[in-house]
Amino acid sequence: MRGLMVLAAGAAALMATIAIRGSESVAHGRATAEGAPAYTADGRLIMPAEYREWVFLSSGVDMSYSERPVHQFDNVFAPRAAYRAFLKTGVWPDKTVLIVENRATETKGSITRSGQFQNGGVIGLEAHVKDKARFKGGWGFFGAKGEFFPYTANCYACHQQHAAADTTFVQFYPTLLPTATRLKTLSPAYLVDPAGLSKE
Repeated sequence: MRGLMVLAAGAAALMATIAIRGSESVAHGRATAEGAPAYTADGRLIMPAEYREWVFLSSGVDMSYSERPVHQFDNVFAPRAAYRAFLKTGVWPDKTVLIVENRATETKGSITRSGQFQNGGVIGLEAHVKDKARFKGGWGFFGAKGEFFPYTANCYACHQQHAAADTTFVQFYPTLLPTATRLKTLSPAYLVDPAGLSKE
């Protein structure tokens, strides 16, 4: 009888261990799905494969920071947890990864007679990562292959000078600009020059 009790206790302990490890795996999977940044040993960002399951912030058409026309859609995605945090605080939590996906435009297809739509190919991918312990100024930019953009790249100064909130272009995200306005987290530079007319 004692032997059966020992076996039962051992089985219970084993099941508890499996349950704990299983919950840890689920938690880890959830963290990954939320978009926490992960890096390779040489400092490259591991681009999140599941970003299209995140919150869709906005899509710009033919947007360009110069006079040169760029015929593409820019789709921006944020992890759900980061999006919910922004709605509460007006700033992005540390370890936020924002993805900008570029897709080519089409004007003729199926039943369309006017306008533009996105074709099936991704022609560009960039990430904007908030990691205070890792990046000067708290944010870093990465290219499609996870390569880090040096701090001399134009994107850093442009975001500092023109981004509406937390060095991100919230002015182009219609579900978030009212939040940043209400919570008074709009940047001083943006409030002075919301149209972005100042020189770089």
